[in-house]
Amino acid sequence: MTSKSTALWIRLWPVYVILLGLGLSLSQGWHEYLTLDALSANAVSLDAMVKENFLIVFAGYILIYAAATTFMVPGSALTIAGGFLFGLVIGTPATVIGATIGASILFFASKTSIGAVLRDVAGPFIEKMRAGFAENPVSYMFALRLIPIFPFAAVNIAPGLLGAKYRDYLLTTFFGIIPGTLAYTWIGAAVKGTLLEGGTPDIGSLAANFVPAFIALGLVSLLPVAYKKFFPRKVPA
Repeated sequence: MTSKSTALWIRLWPVYVILLGLGLSLSQGWHEYLTLDALSANAVSLDAMVKENFLIVFAGYILIYAAATTFMVPGSALTIAGGFLFGLVIGTPATVIGATIGASILFFASKTSIGAVLRDVAGPFIEKMRAGFAENPVSYMFALRLIPIFPFAAVNIAPGLLGAKYRDYLLTTFFGIIPGTLAYTWIGAAVKGTLLEGGTPDIGSLAANFVPAFIALGLVSLLPVAYKKFFPRKVPA
């Protein structure tokens, strides 16, 4: 019993890091800067803050994103905020890391006594996923990340309840969420670029900033169609 308890404490170590980081972030009021209104109103000052305290803001953002994922808070606006704060190249991995940490905590939590509570969240979708897991767990989990037909929280919880291996869960989560994260992060970077150009830019600058972002978002929306075409038997039902 002691060894089992010790193993659980070890596996859930990210929870303590996130709680400490979240407490620090809340005490400093950083969460207030991650709403779209606040980002728009403080574009210049936030840009300066990131440049002056990059590592602290970077780590704080990852911890906040991980906590949001753990507590099943929708993350689209927060993903856009990541692009706004760090740009496309840095914002994308920051969000992917944060989301993967949060999802991993839910995976391990689903294998503990907390799993009974989490089952209530994913319960309506588990049976629909069971056949796909039985056929090919890795391909199916990757498909669930690319094709958002189930809620993100349910996709984070169900694999643990269905017996998936953590290594497979980790890899499919990390790589599977990259396309969608890239698109939303690009939008955030475009918003920042537009605001830093003067707040009321002309049509030309708007197009230059936003067209690539929305092209990326459009390509992500086509992923389900492409996946169904090339992997028709592995698409979730």
